[in-house]
Amino acid sequence: MSQRQDSQVFGRRPKQAHTIIFASGETIRHITVRPWMAGLFMSLIGVIAIGYLAATTYLVLRDDLIGASMARQARMQHAYEDRIAALRSQVDRVTSRQLLDQQLMEEKVAELIARQDALSNRHVKIGPLLDRAGAKPDTIPVPAPKPKKQAEATSVAPKMPRLARLATSSEILTDPKSARLNPLAFAANPTASTSGETVSERADRIFSTVTLSLKSIEREQIEKMQGLAINAYETASEIGEIIEAAGIPLPAEVDSAVGGPFVRPIDPKAFEATLDDLDQALSHLDTMRRYARKLPVGIPAPGAEITSRYGNRRDPFLGRMAFHGGIDFRVSTGTPINSAGSGVVVHAGRNGGYGKMVEIDHGGGVKTRYAHLSKILVSKGDHVVIGERIGKAGSTGRSTGPHLHYEVRRNGNAVDPMRFLKTANRLKPLLVSQ
Repeated sequence: MSQRQDSQVFGRRPKQAHTIIFASGETIRHITVRPWMAGLFMSLIGVIAIGYLAATTYLVLRDDLIGASMARQARMQHAYEDRIAALRSQVDRVTSRQLLDQQLMEEKVAELIARQDALSNRHVKIGPLLDRAGAKPDTIPVPAPKPKKQAEATSVAPKMPRLARLATSSEILTDPKSARLNPLAFAANPTASTSGETVSERADRIFSTVTLSLKSIEREQIEKMQGLAINAYETASEIGEIIEAAGIPLPAEVDSAVGGPFVRPIDPKAFEATLDDLDQALSHLDTMRRYARKLPVGIPAPGAEITSRYGNRRDPFLGRMAFHGGIDFRVSTGTPINSAGSGVVVHAGRNGGYGKMVEIDHGGGVKTRYAHLSKILVSKGDHVVIGERIGKAGSTGRSTGPHLHYEVRRNGNAVDPMRFLKTANRLKPLLVSQ
């Protein structure tokens, strides 16, 4: 009894096994189910029930879940497609803008190259006039050779900076002397661009600078030509004044009054007008120089002393007053005698008291005579230029000793040669192209 009491706990019933009896006729079977087996069985039944309920719920809600998932995927796809379309539209806008910028820059480049070609062609036209004016070729500015077009690009993006880098082409500048005329040269330095400056903005800045430079070159060309034209007119006018001061009338073809204040041309074709003006000025100067060179303004015996002047004097043979139609130079026999002006030899031989004489017709009724020569170096009909050697001094004819008798005749009458000789030093620098 005490042992039973020791095994019991107050308020707690002992766990007892359950027996399940199966009776079938006279056959009786029983299964003893312990508590832990019952718990395991009930747990298994609960798991199966929960699985069944979950499967049933899934089968019921599957269509809704699939529809929601597909709707979510459709929304995501539409969002991606909208984003891609927006990006494509943005790319198209950028591409279109680049194409427009490219076309604009190509037009600007073509315009600049055309202007550069025009300036270069103008320099070709100016060349012969510079030769006539005696000016050096570098006195008229000329732009650097034009850049060659770059090869076609396979895409728009790399083509844009290529157009902007036309300035960096080594073909822009082939002559170091043209550096001051080549505003594109600075573009070769990438650091020259402003921070944050786009290619288009930098290209616009470069093209603006080049345009201003070409306009400056064009203006400088016109100013240089105007200066040459003014100088030619002034030189021709000075030659005419010197000739008229010597009492020599100017022929009709050179006696044309021109002048007036200098005013910059406003004609759009200012270059052509200035070029024509320079051509006319140089033609006028050439005419004046040709006429002046024909006049006997040279010295037939450079450095020789004048021993007898034009006018009345005592005759060395008769000892009485007589008219002396020229001037005498003290020279020794064999001294070279030069033509005092350009012209045609009309006499080369003996002429009475003149001895061996050369007579040259300078046109306009003006002739010169060179008498008492020991030797004649030209023949009748020869064309001579001022300063050309025509003979050697001597003492032939009516002469008391070696000397040169020099006469100037106008319309058959003797005139004072000193009129012409005094103008020689003033005309000499004006008759030579600088």
